[in-house]
Amino acid sequence: MKFRLAAAATVAVMVGALVTGCSGSGGGDDKTFQFWSFTGINQKADVEKYKEAHPDITVKLTEVGSTQETAQALTAALAGGKVPDLVLIQGDDMPNFVANPDNFVDLSTMGADDISGDYLPWVWDQAVAQNDAVIGVPTDVGGMSMAYRADLFEAAGLPSDPDEVAALWPTWDDFISVGQQYVAATGKPFLDNAGTSVFFQTVNQVDEKYYTPEGELVYDTNPQVKEAFDISIKAIEAGITANVPAFSTGWSTGKTNGAFAAMAAPSWMLKSIKTDAPDTSGQWRVTTVPKVAGNWGGSYLAIPKRAANPEAAWAYIKEMQSPESQLQNFTDTGALPSTVSAYESTAIADYTDPFFGDSKIGAVLGKSLQEFKPFFNGPETATIGSAMINTVTDVEAGNTPPDKAWDVAMKAVKDALGG
Repeated sequence: MKFRLAAAATVAVMVGALVTGCSGSGGGDDKTFQFWSFTGINQKADVEKYKEAHPDITVKLTEVGSTQETAQALTAALAGGKVPDLVLIQGDDMPNFVANPDNFVDLSTMGADDISGDYLPWVWDQAVAQNDAVIGVPTDVGGMSMAYRADLFEAAGLPSDPDEVAALWPTWDDFISVGQQYVAATGKPFLDNAGTSVFFQTVNQVDEKYYTPEGELVYDTNPQVKEAFDISIKAIEAGITANVPAFSTGWSTGKTNGAFAAMAAPSWMLKSIKTDAPDTSGQWRVTTVPKVAGNWGGSYLAIPKRAANPEAAWAYIKEMQSPESQLQNFTDTGALPSTVSAYESTAIADYTDPFFGDSKIGAVLGKSLQEFKPFFNGPETATIGSAMINTVTDVEAGNTPPDKAWDVAMKAVKDALGG
C-alpha cells in the first residue's frame, strides 16, 4: 500500500488507457475473462496456477498499478468506461465501493451465501452493503508483526530472542525507549519510519477510528486517533527513525545494509524482506508489535455489474479463494488466510520460516488477529489515512514542525475531503 498520491497527469493517462483500451471481457467468449489487480502481490502466480488447472480458460491479467491507482481506474471504469470481469480491491478502498453496491454483481446471487461461513465474520462483513448485497470475497488479511535484525540487536547489547524482545515493548512508549537504547549504542537509526511502522499500527489498535459505528466522521475529535498520531510524532522526536518511507528504493536496500534494525510488517510484507534482502537469511526475527493487536491489509475480489463474463470470474473466486487454496497461498506467498478453518488448525500456529530464524511467525500473526478489535471503516477511510500519514512523513523529513503536525494533518484531511 503506497500512501503518496501519484501525479495527477500520470494517473489520468493510466486510467484513460485502461478504461478505453480494455474490453469488458473476451468479446463474448465464456472461457475468457479480464482481471484487474494491483502490483506487488504477484497475482500472476495465482493466475498461472488456475490456468494450469484449467487450460481451456484464458485469464487476461492487468496489473494496473498501486492499490490507489487500481481503485482510481476502477472508479473511472464504473462511471462509464470498460470494466473488467474481475477486480482486486484493497481493504481500505472497499468501503467506498460498498457504498455504491449497484456498481457490482451481488455475489449472493451467485452462491456467496453458501460459502460465507468459511470466512472470518468481521472480514466478510466489510464487503456487505447496507442492502445486504455481497460485493466481494476476501482474499486475505494482514495480521501484524515486528520484524527486526537479530544480529544488529545483539551488536547493540539488546536481546535477540523473539519472546525476550516482545517483553521489552508491551507499550509503544516502551518501544520508543528500546529504540533510543539502540541509537545510543550504535549511532544508527532503529526504525525504518514513523508513518507505516508507528502511526499506521497504533491507529489500527483503536476501538473506534475515523468513523463511529453509525458512520459519523470523528477523525478530528476521536482522542484515540489523536493519541496514535502523537505517538508517531514522539517516535520522530526521540530520534529513532531512519526517514526511509515504505516501498521506496532506500527501504528496499535498507533491509540489507542495516539502515534500520526494525520495521512493522504484516504477513504480506514479510515476503518483501526475503525478496529484497536474500543475503540476510537467518538474521531477521519476528515478534509481536507493542500492544500485540493489529491488521494491515487484506483485499477482496469483486465483479463489476457490467462484467461481460461474471460466471467465469465467479468460478475463479470460488476455486482460488477456497479455504484450501488460501492456506496453500499462505505457505507459498505469506498471504494470511481470511478463512475460519485456517485458525482452527495448526497450520498457521505452527508456521515458522528459517529465513527468520524459525521465529513463530504464524503464532505471532494469529495472536495479532485474535487481539484485533474490528472498527467501522467508512468510504473516506483511505483518504483520511493517506493525508494523515503523509503529514507524519513530512514531519519526519523536517518539512513540518512537530508542534504544528496535528493542525497540519487536520487541514490536509479537510482539503482531501473537499473542504
